[in-house]
Amino acid sequence: MPEDRNGTLTKSNGAERHTRKSGVATLSTAAVGLIAASTLLAGCGSPTAVPMNDEYAGNAGESSSAPSQSTTDPNTTTSDKQDTGNYADGTYAIKGQYGPIGEDSIDVSLTVADQDITAVSIVGHPSSTISKNHQDAFSQAIPGVVVGKPLKDLKIDTVAGASWTSEAFNKALEVARQEASIGG
Repeated sequence: MPEDRNGTLTKSNGAERHTRKSGVATLSTAAVGLIAASTLLAGCGSPTAVPMNDEYAGNAGESSSAPSQSTTDPNTTTSDKQDTGNYADGTYAIKGQYGPIGEDSIDVSLTVADQDITAVSIVGHPSSTISKNHQDAFSQAIPGVVVGKPLKDLKIDTVAGASWTSEAFNKALEVARQEASIGG
């Protein structure tokens, strides 16, 4: 078969003329297709995103305490006292810090009378608009969840979709139980 100067092989078949490019162009097209297919398939089986409220999300809720009647250091993450299961009446202030790098915090004020929580308030210190929205929703919903409940063994589930804030609140409850504890 004769080849023209562009490297195209030509074949004459009566009135019909067939042309075919050399194997280089066909090979290039095949290579591009293979690369595209490989790229698309590379995404198959990739790990999915990890939810923010799991153990890999980072520091999900360290709390510190400073009861209103005490002189404990407000920067500690736990109380030095043991939870006896018997609690003194009073108002306890606990600072809960949380987030992947501890960038958010809440101030929890918890009032205890006759072993029950009689009042709770939350003041949020968010690092972003999203955190502010979660903290606001949490602070509005939490009184309806805990007021009137016994402090002993109280633990909340996620409230108002604020998983990290809820975890920080649970840590604050632990510290409040330790600080409020009296006699065994």
